[in-house]
Amino acid sequence: MNTSFDIIIIGTGAGGSTLAHSLAPTGKKILILERGEFLVRSKDNWDPEKVFRQEIYHTQEKWLTKEGDEFRPGQAYLVGGNTKVFGAALLRLRQRDFGEIQYEDGVSPAWPISYEDLEPYYQEAERLYFVHGERGEDPTEPPATKPFAYPKLSQEPRMLEVYNQLKGLGLKPFHLPIGIQRFEDNLKDSPCIRCNTCDGFPCLVNAKGDAEQSCLIHALRHPNVTIMTGAKAERIETTADGRRATGVQVTVRGEAQTVSAETLVVSAGAINSAILLLKSASAKHPNGLANSSGLVGRNYMCHNNSAMLAIDPFKKNPTVFQKTLGVNDFYFGKPGDPIGHISLIGKATEGILAADQPRAPRAVLRFMAEHSMDWWFTTEDLPRRENGVVLTSSGRIQLNWSPTNRAPHERLVSHWKKILWKIGFRVMLTKPMPINAVAHQVGTAVMGNDPTKSVLNTENRTHEVENLYVVDGSFFPSASAVNPALTIAANALRIGDKIKARLGVAKEIQHAQN
Repeated sequence: MNTSFDIIIIGTGAGGSTLAHSLAPTGKKILILERGEFLVRSKDNWDPEKVFRQEIYHTQEKWLTKEGDEFRPGQAYLVGGNTKVFGAALLRLRQRDFGEIQYEDGVSPAWPISYEDLEPYYQEAERLYFVHGERGEDPTEPPATKPFAYPKLSQEPRMLEVYNQLKGLGLKPFHLPIGIQRFEDNLKDSPCIRCNTCDGFPCLVNAKGDAEQSCLIHALRHPNVTIMTGAKAERIETTADGRRATGVQVTVRGEAQTVSAETLVVSAGAINSAILLLKSASAKHPNGLANSSGLVGRNYMCHNNSAMLAIDPFKKNPTVFQKTLGVNDFYFGKPGDPIGHISLIGKATEGILAADQPRAPRAVLRFMAEHSMDWWFTTEDLPRRENGVVLTSSGRIQLNWSPTNRAPHERLVSHWKKILWKIGFRVMLTKPMPINAVAHQVGTAVMGNDPTKSVLNTENRTHEVENLYVVDGSFFPSASAVNPALTIAANALRIGDKIKARLGVAKEIQHAQN
């Protein structure tokens, strides 16, 4: 195999795959490194016991908490990364999220770029990732130049009933922007079958708008793009003066090799990207590559997330595809308010509940599943220097994280229980997400204008290494309160244009080819 390329991209999640899609038409020789393999389509994709209890799509490796306790992270090492098992709720950050916001627990800092810088790329990312929605419903939605590329998904009868009940209470529920290949005006040719195994499951029919299906498969159709799976990046090499990256040391199914390129992009996810930079320490970068600020791995954020099983014992919920409704009436608030985003998640089934509670009587679980409506709550986690990821002396990943901004999150959950009580729900079981729920990881190589206070510049290029980029959730200065995936993808398109300009590639080469 040729070991010299123009561009190397490490990772195939929302950042890496979208960037590869943007750069593929340039004709540059591109190598994509992915430590995982292509996900095999199997009935296991839809087996709740295997997906949720055995976690067959999550890594077997164990990370450490700050106390030194082991935990198994919900980290998917697959082609497509964590998007292969995400719930595909793809919302833009709010326009106000890009400015400084004061919370009772601290400050959510302003970004060095504006919402307007990302808006055209949000538009394109929504098209690439098959995002269905309706402008004008969400009271906090940012301005958009065009409608959604795909129309909102219809609500099933029980969902429509609750939608109207919430509106009757003065709230503004909206159709949740969802990235799936579901075309209700042409069901005959619609890949999505609107099943109950979307949220948290890989898609057996390849209809989810994940990074592989939305972007990577199109990039790989270009003869100049190569992917190497089972290839774990171990270390980034640099020139003697440390100013330029020259290549990557890779372990490919147990065999060590080195590949080189003129431009290197790290897109391994906020945690593993930071770890790779730390592992790449050298005489010129003694604290880790591009880490003179000491901020590589710092400011880790992962949202305050909770799930709720709300049960109306007198009314069944036969909904199959439930994840179609969101509520942002409480997204922003003053100190003392409930604050955050609320949306429905995938419908709980007897099998899913049994995977979580295997000793519970199946008849009880069946009744709960038949009568439940299932909610997700997200409140912003704030950046703190002490929250971060480090490499231990024995080479293990340690995640030092204590959630911030918990009080408004708990008030949000409590307030929603009162609202649900008004519309007939009598049992509400809530579960906060623990440290192993790392799907929303951001912030470990923050973007900024001051090299002493940031790792990356506004083009996601490291301040210290002139041809090294980090293009995933690492760059987030703040976390907002929505899934970061769409912003990661939109930013990857933005950085794709920056890289093309830097490489002198003609502007007329479009990043939107599908």
